[in-house]
Order: sequence, then structure tokens, then C-alpha cells
Amino acid sequence: MKTKNMTKKIWVTLIIGITFLNSYSQKLNIIKLDSLFEALEEKNLFMGSIAVSKNGNLIYSKSIGKANIETNTNLSFKTKFRIGSTTKIFTSALVLKAIENKKISLNQTIEKFFPTIENSNKITIENLLNHRSGIAEFLAADEFSNGYTEAKSEEEMMAIISKLENNFSPNSKAAYSNSNYYLLSIILEKIYTKSYQELLDEQIIKPLKLKNTYFGGKINVNNNECYSYYFSDKWEKESEGDTSVPLGAGGIVSNPCDLIVFIEKLFNGKIISLESLKTMTQIHDKFGMGIFELPFYEKKGFVHRGQIDSFSSVLSYFPDENLAIAITSNGAMYDKKKILIATLNNYFNIPYKIIFEPFKPNVEDLEKYVGEYSSSKYQKTIKIEKDNTKLFAQINNQTQFLIEPIEKDKFENIWEGNKIEFKPNNKEMFFEENGVRYTFSKN
Repeated sequence: MKTKNMTKKIWVTLIIGITFLNSYSQKLNIIKLDSLFEALEEKNLFMGSIAVSKNGNLIYSKSIGKANIETNTNLSFKTKFRIGSTTKIFTSALVLKAIENKKISLNQTIEKFFPTIENSNKITIENLLNHRSGIAEFLAADEFSNGYTEAKSEEEMMAIISKLENNFSPNSKAAYSNSNYYLLSIILEKIYTKSYQELLDEQIIKPLKLKNTYFGGKINVNNNECYSYYFSDKWEKESEGDTSVPLGAGGIVSNPCDLIVFIEKLFNGKIISLESLKTMTQIHDKFGMGIFELPFYEKKGFVHRGQIDSFSSVLSYFPDENLAIAITSNGAMYDKKKILIATLNNYFNIPYKIIFEPFKPNVEDLEKYVGEYSSSKYQKTIKIEKDNTKLFAQINNQTQFLIEPIEKDKFENIWEGNKIEFKPNNKEMFFEENGVRYTFSKN
């Protein structure tokens, strides 16, 4: 889900080098990890919680910042957060469970449920699950130009989604859209004649005995929930989105301790069958079904992240290591993915340097990078575009992704793991993907 742009006028100059042994041990250095969170809290860069488990056992948890700044209430391991799009893992599991129960099938089209949606006679349940439907993002509609603080009925939401023009033909490519998972939520409600909240409770929460997870409503701080905040000289309270809008695309409330239990049980066949899990984690054009691949050196994990209001979350699992990491935040100037990567490097004892002060290229330098690049050894073109002070890359007309500056002429996309280095004087660009480096020339 979308959130307000958060800015900070004065960035703290702080570089912490965290260096570990060269061998790949599998044990957290608690002192080093604590030092990261102490620095984040001291410099007002992050408020939130983390939980790490190994083989189903909690091996680390930490909470920093405030649940309610007005009352000076601290976050704790019991505090619950809105998790935004991480909800989609739950929704995908519910849909795959419905398929196991013969309620629906992957290849059935959706015109029975949504006859007013363009191409509904061609779009399948599977296309919704792996974002290959072509249905446009409903948050881009005029009705949500100023946010979504007011409740929306199913009829209102369907009218909004139905009038959107599709972005592409079904199954021709993939593009992330919250509309897909809103529609999946409605399908679940229709086939079971129960609310999404009831289905979540009956099929996941109660069987797993999750005590801090539920479909969210208005924030209730008396129930260990927290407000979210954005930074503008100081932390400012964010407005509350109404969860009737995202529904199963982003409406769940939880905390890291519950999230690691959920992801562990999911990958151990306790929610859906292992065969369904294999279907869920089949990656095509970088999309699984409510989940994404998370490569880390030679390790292979899975992940989903979420944002709603100024809340954010990330939930990851590495099956071969039985390692789960969940991070939730109610205010962040520092990207949660960087915290996730720091935690993984800590766990695997890989040298890693954390830089809190970002490199800021000037606008004139960014102009030099803009253009289309091609390579004889990489059969796709890469287009570089600038939007104000930000740089974006696009591979073969796929969805654009932000590339963040590391140092002069060097950028990275921390979620995809891609690295880009420009040589503007030579009209060259080096693109690194999965550890392989390719040379591109500017067209």
C-alpha cells in the first residue's frame, strides 16, 4: 500500500562498520545487532520491532521507538502494527486453501464473480494471485487521490475498479496491483459466504493460535496497537487509512512474533499442503503468489513487504535454514530492507558496512545517466529515467524500479539486489544481476 513521502531535513552523519568472521556460521551476534538498533533509535531514524527465529525458536527480538508519542508510550514485543501488503501472503494462503477444498480452481476465469471488469472472461484466479491480470491499481483512481480515510463498501470498490482501463492483456506480463488481492478477498467472501475477517480467523489465526493477529479496524492503543508517524523536523502522527479499502490486500494487524510463527507454519505445510506451497512459491517474472523470491548470496529466501499509512513491514523466510525474520515499523527514515540485510549478514557472519547518511548526487549528474542502454550479452534493454532527484530503471518495458545512490556514479535497487555503475564519459553502464556483471552501451 502507498504511504506519505517522508523527508528529513538534516541527515545524521554516521557510519557503523560491522565486521564479522569470514566463515559462514549461523549464529546471531546479539551485541552487534543491538548496536544497530541503538543507533537507529538514538538518531531518530526508525521506530519498530523485529523478531528472528531459527527452527521455530525465537532467537532475537527488539523494539525501539514509541507506540504513542503523545503519551510517551514505548513500543514493546506485544505492540501490534498494521502490516500493509504483507497481508497478501495470508490472502494467497486462504485462496490456495480454497483451491485445495475444491471451492475454486487456479485456471477458472473471474467473470462469474466480476462481470463488469474488463477481460473478466480471460483473467483467471491464477492471474490475480501472481499479478498477471492487467487490472490497474485502484489506489491510482481519482477517488483515492487524497488517501482513503473513509470506508468503502464492496459496491463502491467494484465501481471504482470496474471503470479502470486494464494496463495489459491477461497473462502477457506481470505488474503489481492491489486490485488483484482486493478481488481475491471478495471471491473468498462469496464462495464461503463469510467475511474475510471470519475466514482469516477460522482458517489461520485460531489453528495457529496467533494471539496478536487479526483484520484491522480503527486503531485502538488500549489494545496494544500503535499509531504511525512520518518525519518532518519531528515525528508527526499519520492519518489512518480505512481497512475496508485494501481488505485482503493490506488490512491485517500483527506483530513480528506472530508473523514468524505464521511464515514457519506456512512453509512447513501446516496451513496449505506442501504441493500448494510449491505452487505459491513458483516465481515467474519475479512474482510468486503473494510472495517474492529473496536471493542472498547463494541462499534462497522468500519475502513480502508492506506499507500502509506510515506503517511498514517485511516478512521473510529461508527454507533451507529454517530462518524467519519479521520487521514491523510505525515510523521509518531508514529502509526496513537495509535492516533485513544487516540481520542476514549478521546471522551468516558476512562483513557488512551500514551507512546511515545517504549519498546525494546533484541533479546535473543524474541528467547524464538518463537514456536507453543495451548489451550484446544481456538480451534486454534498460531504460534509465529521472524524476526530480530520483533515478529509475526499467528493463524491457517492465515495471520501473527505483535505484538508490551509493556513491558517485553507483546505484542499487536494494529489493531486487541489482547494482548499476555509470561511466557517463564513456557512455557506458555496468549492470549487476545475481552476481553477474554486464557491460551496457548508451544507445
